[in-house]
Amino acid sequence: MGKPGVCAEPDMGFRKEGSMRDKYLDTIVVNRGNQKRLKNLMLRARAGESVAIGYLGGSITMGCDATAPEKCYASLSCQWWRERFPQAEVKYYNAGIGATTSEFGVARVDEDLLYAGPDLVFIEFSVNDGNSTHFLETYEGLVRHVYNSPSRPAVVLLHNSFFSTGISTEEIHTAVGRHYDLPCVSFRNNVHARIAAGELAAESVTADDLHPNDTGHVMLADTIRHFLDGVYAEAEHPEPEPVFPERPLTPNRYEHSRRLRNGQLEVDSCEGFTEDHEPQEDMTDIFKCGWEAWEEGAYMEFTMTGSALAMQYRRTIRKPAPAARVIVDGDEAGAVALDGEFDENWGDLLALTTVFERQESGEHHVRIELCRTHEKEASGFYLVSVITAG
Repeated sequence: MGKPGVCAEPDMGFRKEGSMRDKYLDTIVVNRGNQKRLKNLMLRARAGESVAIGYLGGSITMGCDATAPEKCYASLSCQWWRERFPQAEVKYYNAGIGATTSEFGVARVDEDLLYAGPDLVFIEFSVNDGNSTHFLETYEGLVRHVYNSPSRPAVVLLHNSFFSTGISTEEIHTAVGRHYDLPCVSFRNNVHARIAAGELAAESVTADDLHPNDTGHVMLADTIRHFLDGVYAEAEHPEPEPVFPERPLTPNRYEHSRRLRNGQLEVDSCEGFTEDHEPQEDMTDIFKCGWEAWEEGAYMEFTMTGSALAMQYRRTIRKPAPAARVIVDGDEAGAVALDGEFDENWGDLLALTTVFERQESGEHHVRIELCRTHEKEASGFYLVSVITAG
């Protein structure tokens, strides 16, 4: 999954803004961080070595509302490496999946991106993660996991926001960046700031205040290109060796999360849930390799060891659809509900519900069962995966 892409030459229209461009782009680096890995990568590319550039995030990284895959900000900013180092082979990996958070990101990053041994990873979840201690912890786990992965990539944290309001989890994500001395780049300071100042119309860059159109993707790419220009200008300046802080900011239960689908989860007992063996085309073909059930009372039981558990399932616009509940260690009063119906109209949602987070790791018996069905279901309840951590 995640094949090298082809980056097209972007329309750099926003590079013609002169002093106004500098006014905003000069504020995009909200944490400089240690740049040794990134500088070393630039010098390797300059020497003609092959480099692999990866992007991990949600729908904006995936390229939602771009008219073609090569017009998303990830592909456009990857082009910087080809333009600057034409003698180097530049491989591009886009691991964006819409409507997903860092909680899912850390559980899937090995399979969807790190398998390729990237030399640089951009991480973008600042409009999908919530502003909570839970997502501070999942994001930190993701950052630690990527940074310490076998290819020892340079890591750059990207912070998107809603275009008009500027709402974002940039602050808690930047706190992680500062703790690990990583570069943090704010799209908000380039795009939202122009909108707030009345110098840019939101509708010129987005149709829904969240997903950039082609022009918006160019602005995001230009933000990254400006950052990379600044790093490369000082690429030969000495940079100290990075020091990785062993002590995390949070309980750090998610650094080594595990995503289990059918064939990976050891099921103790099951009735009414059937395995889906239809092949998955790529990482964005999300409702595959799970289990489906239609009848009330259908159940599946398994035993897991860890301190955190989440269920990933489909919430569908095709109604009616069943609901399920998750019971841990026989505690029916504390059962967690999983609603299979989705009230939005843009499509089915890959939902992720955290069932529990505990201080200590332990063995737990888990039962998921259908608790609400209808006479004529339009869809079954689809369990995509089980995610354990800690």
